[in-house]
Amino acid sequence: MGEFIRSVWWMIVSLGVLVTFHEFGHYWVARLCGVKVLRFSVGFGRPLWMRRNRAGTEFAIAAIPLGGYVKMLDEREVEVHPHERGQAFNHKTVWQRIAIVAAGPVANLLLCIALLWAMFVLGRQDYSATIGRTTGMAQAAGLQAGDRVLSVDGRSVATAGEASMALTTAAMDRHDARIEVRDSLDQAHTRSLPLSQLPAGFNERHVLALAGVGWLSSLQPALVDKVLPDSAAQGVVMPGDLIVAIDGQRIEGADQVTPQIRTLGERGGPGMVEVLRGGERLALELTPRQGKDAQGAPVWQLGIGFAQASAPAYDAKLQYGPLAALPAALRETARMAGDSLGMMRRIVTGNASLQNISGPVTIARVANVSAQRGADWFLYFLALLSLSLCIINLLPIPILDGGHLLYYLIELVKGSPLSERAMAAGQYVGLALLAGLMGLAFYNDILSLPLR
Repeated sequence: MGEFIRSVWWMIVSLGVLVTFHEFGHYWVARLCGVKVLRFSVGFGRPLWMRRNRAGTEFAIAAIPLGGYVKMLDEREVEVHPHERGQAFNHKTVWQRIAIVAAGPVANLLLCIALLWAMFVLGRQDYSATIGRTTGMAQAAGLQAGDRVLSVDGRSVATAGEASMALTTAAMDRHDARIEVRDSLDQAHTRSLPLSQLPAGFNERHVLALAGVGWLSSLQPALVDKVLPDSAAQGVVMPGDLIVAIDGQRIEGADQVTPQIRTLGERGGPGMVEVLRGGERLALELTPRQGKDAQGAPVWQLGIGFAQASAPAYDAKLQYGPLAALPAALRETARMAGDSLGMMRRIVTGNASLQNISGPVTIARVANVSAQRGADWFLYFLALLSLSLCIINLLPIPILDGGHLLYYLIELVKGSPLSERAMAAGQYVGLALLAGLMGLAFYNDILSLPLR
């Protein structure tokens, strides 16, 4: 319950900050253009708090913290007195309306840059892209433990996270990755990882495991912590056993156990699980049983669990002085935007799974994890979420800012506004698209929740 409350709290904080900046962008430019703003609300539904300023604008915090809005004087929505028509949104020039609508996403973009600048000045601790273990494809490509990845397909990487993202992108695009590394003897090498050979329909979240790459920071010994009752391992495997081989395949980390158990189960029949117990190496005969994982999917199991390893110490830090942090923030913003747009393109073309679309449940969980990792990681999370909000709002979908901008661009081309009927039809289409995206996001969120 404590984890749930913390997740909800950090989601509210995150969305509250980002929505406030987004709506303030609309509000500030609207006031500059002489538009009367009736209400500035953070959240939807019944107001929990409200104040009115001298200009007559109501500032409110509402009960549902999943967005916000700026309500402006507009003859299409409310009756406008003749002496106030000059302050109505619909009486402004098309360029003024474009500026007001675009100001929200631009505010989120500027906030992203500011947050990344603060993160770089503070310094973000991370894990270096140092390989701890290679198997299969990666081993055949010449990658070795101790190699430090410098770039993937010409794109420089400084951390394991950046390298993982670059390799996953190459796998989704079905092309081999050109990897520049520096080995433990400080010698530079270029390797080709044949990611195009991954099987069709591979799980995009398991690209590294399928390619045989294990980062040094993620290695965890296969030390048995518990044995489930009425399982294949009960009475055979003991807590404290260190698994060193399964069916003749060497085991160097806990992450290798599940794939080997799956291979053993699919083969059928018993297999030998070798363990170290009290300094003695034992060969134990076991037959996996088919059960269900945390998401309810079928999986081969022995019925063992591993001790939760403590997080390793960070071995990389991205930090700049106040002046150098600005161009670094701009470069990182451009990189993040490219990754986000690239992912959208891959989802549309079918190169990426729809499971990459996440909703508020995932946002809440990631917000909580980022906050627990420190201010540097939480700033990075906020920056990424702010940029995502900017990009999503610029999509040409009616009801979003991008849809309104599309209407105004059409108005510029044809010389007159779209008819009320056409805009109303667009709103219905936009609502349907948005509802579909939200439904898919919630569906993916629910699937990601562990079953109890």
